[in-house]
Amino acid sequence: MAIKVVARNKKAKFEYEILEKYEAGIVLEGSEVKALRNGRVNINDAYCRFIKGELWLLNAHIGHMESTNRNFSRDERAPRKLLLHKKQLHTLYGKVNKEGLTIVPLMLYFNERNRAKLSIALARGKKLHDKRETLKRRTLDREAAQAMKNRAY
Repeated sequence: MAIKVVARNKKAKFEYEILEKYEAGIVLEGSEVKALRNGRVNINDAYCRFIKGELWLLNAHIGHMESTNRNFSRDERAPRKLLLHKKQLHTLYGKVNKEGLTIVPLMLYFNERNRAKLSIALARGKKLHDKRETLKRRTLDREAAQAMKNRAY
């Protein structure tokens, strides 16, 4: 059984230079897990931040299900705690504080054991000229693929 991808942050690879990737667990309630399974999630504007020595996912939108009671459901953009090993947390904390790097979510998925996981990355923000270079490279790759496809034998 393979992983089931629920949401991707496509903007992250364009806006940031990815240095290291980590897999983190995420603390959710039952109704939120149901919403994830139905694809009611958006992590495009989400980011990660250390609060009191713990890593939190902020500004991620997990929608409500119609079947859940509104009185017992969490806020859709509530902060959610991320679960990592203590050594990984210390490493990330040091790099974020000393080198000025950021932690961005890349992908939310269910792993082989059917647990909700968040793929996060330690990243450095790209400059404008780096973004232009990425767009040029993408355009050239697309044109080359099109030329190979249209090439007649």
